[in-house]
Amino acid sequence: MSYSFLKESKLFIVYGGNKYRIFTTTALNFSQSFAEDSYPVKTLHDQSKMIEGTTITKANPAQFSFTVPLTAEKDESIVMDLLTDLVATSDSDIETQQLKSFDMYVQTTNSTFKIQSCVITSAEFAFNPRQEFSVSLSGQGTKLNRAGNESYSIPGSLQSESSTRTSLQVYPVVSIDSLDMNNIISATVQIQNTIDWTPFETLHNSLSVTNSSNAMFPSAYTVTSRIVSGAVTQYQTDNNITQFDDFSTSSDINIIAKKFDGTTFWAIQINPGMYTARIQVSDVYSQTYDFRSTDNTALETRITTYS
Repeated sequence: MSYSFLKESKLFIVYGGNKYRIFTTTALNFSQSFAEDSYPVKTLHDQSKMIEGTTITKANPAQFSFTVPLTAEKDESIVMDLLTDLVATSDSDIETQQLKSFDMYVQTTNSTFKIQSCVITSAEFAFNPRQEFSVSLSGQGTKLNRAGNESYSIPGSLQSESSTRTSLQVYPVVSIDSLDMNNIISATVQIQNTIDWTPFETLHNSLSVTNSSNAMFPSAYTVTSRIVSGAVTQYQTDNNITQFDDFSTSSDINIIAKKFDGTTFWAIQINPGMYTARIQVSDVYSQTYDFRSTDNTALETRITTYS
């Protein structure tokens, strides 16, 4: 008997016929659950008492999440493309914008799991000079299954990897119009792709469901909104004290991840954006600026630097 250990798991993404090995932290998770429909059933001996009957015919969307350290070699750049880029699709001559979908494989010491038709629904970039720069991603897919054992051949042309992996520590440089944005403690940027799955349960198909192999699974979705948001926290000083109760509905917000040699590794511009400032009372006073984008078109162009 052998066990599967998270630290030995390998993540692969298959997109456009290409296969990418993605190096993650141990913050890797995936699952899929089935939806239960219960109904009251009267007992034969006492019509006033009821038991709960149940039917299970459909699955909820599969869920996944993982954290990827961003490296100087940028071998993980595919996840940035899948996060921000849209593709045009046409159905009955109606063109819509969809997220790029991919298949995700997790290989353990005795199994290869596959999540089909995945899309990334959220990402968070956290700027902490004491930790490596990384992005935490989560998303959904249509179906999770065991594709095979540990020797299963994952399809796709394996893309070459760099011979080295250089993790980075960065510090944030922030500008919000003419505000004094020095003495920054922390900064986060979140990208949210909100989707709604199209109802997929039908009476005809539900009558033939006997187990998980022929259950109904989701297949189509619509993108309902895309938002960039986050927060920047700075120490309160005599230079910025007047900003503690500030707000704006139309600002130019720039957040840059600087390497310690002073060069820019990653940058995003949110213009137009809004923010509200709030004071935080602790041993050392600080103030936080909560922001979000107000124009969410062409989100893929907001990230102006990734090099």
